[in-house]
Amino acid sequence: MPEIPCVLMRGGTSRGPYFRAADLPADPAERDRLLASVMGSGHDLQVDGIGGGHPQTSKIAIVSPSNRPGVDIDYLFAQAGVQQATIDTSPNCGNMLAGVGPFAIEAEMIAATAPETRVRIHNINTGKLIEAIVQTPGGTVTYEGDAAIDGVPGTAAPIRLSFLDAAGAKTGRLLPTGRARDRIAGVEVSCIDMAMPMVLLRAADLGKTGRERPAELDADRDLLARLEAIRREAGALMGLGDVAERVIPKPVLVAAPHAGGTIAVRYFTPLACHRSVAATGAIGLATACVLAGSLAEELAAPLPPGPTALVVIEHPAGRIPIELERAPLGAEVPVLRASLIRTARRLFAGSVYVPDPTTVPHQGDS
Repeated sequence: MPEIPCVLMRGGTSRGPYFRAADLPADPAERDRLLASVMGSGHDLQVDGIGGGHPQTSKIAIVSPSNRPGVDIDYLFAQAGVQQATIDTSPNCGNMLAGVGPFAIEAEMIAATAPETRVRIHNINTGKLIEAIVQTPGGTVTYEGDAAIDGVPGTAAPIRLSFLDAAGAKTGRLLPTGRARDRIAGVEVSCIDMAMPMVLLRAADLGKTGRERPAELDADRDLLARLEAIRREAGALMGLGDVAERVIPKPVLVAAPHAGGTIAVRYFTPLACHRSVAATGAIGLATACVLAGSLAEELAAPLPPGPTALVVIEHPAGRIPIELERAPLGAEVPVLRASLIRTARRLFAGSVYVPDPTTVPHQGDS
């Protein structure tokens, strides 16, 4: 039975295996069949694989040294389906991104420096550059520290992620429709593409407050059906084509803050509500809060003027602060750089066994 080396890691509020690209098939179709099999996709518990039975714990990072000038590491993210035997490489994942630097250092793809190591990461999914600062006292990765992120128990070493030139990650434009607001199926929306393509909707326009727990929203089948219909139409408007089998754009309910933050959100993945918020989604949402005319800007608490801004996003598990470096007044993209703190943890290293990489799993009994 074939086996493939991998490391299971928590990255931010997500979890999944990290692979070296050289250990996987070069052909994308063969690679994705293998990954679907490894994850156990096609069964709601992923009981025959190493997936976690939820989109947040069914993610994959594929990492390799980069040949690009000024770049250290290439990172390809893959979202494994849970009930569907699918692998989607169209989005990025900023939470799994948190584990890329530590993984690459420990895999000897990049040399560590003390007391911290700067890793410049090219995200293959979006073509964008992210800078990660990893704590490496004595030239060794440490996962222990005092940084806490909502949605993860305990504390760990901080990993600072800075997204550079993140606008137009998949569509080439911050506002893919050319407008800050559109109307879809009678609902006003903002379609934006900043680190992650998203369609923003006022929670109140769908009969929600923006304070609901994820389980409550997941149980509202009418809401999910309505969100999916709007998401698919938004995908077409954004130039993404038929997105029925893709996980972008992400639908997000936005509301005025209620716990001292800047804005409250409920982020969908897209068929289930995220238990917190995706890191890439948080980057886009923070940008939307300073984007003139967007629904997020309308609902956000006022931010003080100046070259920097701290946007605090309220989500089901707490809050996530995003530091923005603002662009000069009048710039098409209002943000030059967006940064946040994540943490990661190495869970185990070994090999995953592949029963038959040419067989796509099918939906089974639960």
